[in-house]
Amino acid sequence: MTIRTFWAPAALSLLVLSGCSSTPVSPQVKELHQEVSQLNQQMRKLTNQATALEIQGQLNSQSTQGAWLLPQANTPVELQTQLGKLRLSLSQVAGEASGSRANLNIRSTDDQPIPALRATVVWGEMDPASGKPLNAGSLSQTIDVPAELMPRSSVSVPLRLSGLTPDQLGYVRVHDVEGTAVNKTAP
Repeated sequence: MTIRTFWAPAALSLLVLSGCSSTPVSPQVKELHQEVSQLNQQMRKLTNQATALEIQGQLNSQSTQGAWLLPQANTPVELQTQLGKLRLSLSQVAGEASGSRANLNIRSTDDQPIPALRATVVWGEMDPASGKPLNAGSLSQTIDVPAELMPRSSVSVPLRLSGLTPDQLGYVRVHDVEGTAVNKTAP
């Protein structure tokens, strides 16, 4: 009871004193506060990106098949497949009504044309405590990249990552990449 009676008058006097000392803040000080706030935001973003990049590297170093992409890492990874080495990255991760959408960018590392292929894409959340993927609630889809009339060394595949907002989306894993046969019909 005595603690409560002590804090109430102290808080009231602090409010009164803070109202009395209303010295105007110069525009330079306001600008400096804004710059410091922006720098703090950039530092948090870079720290989060560095942490995600470290986790992405650990996941890929332990993976014998497939590639792990963490949206916050914002860094491509290479995947050795039966079709050759491919460089994979995510871009344009954004929210939509049923979850998230993103582009999976696939590029051949030797600038050879990307052949027709099929792959499995799995996505889910990361455990905030351990930084490891949570497989329990993961979802998956199969993507097909058809052969193009004009061969190209990179392709962007739109992904619909339902069930998770961009903030919840912890990882995208691409695995089981295999070439698909091109159907040619004889005249």
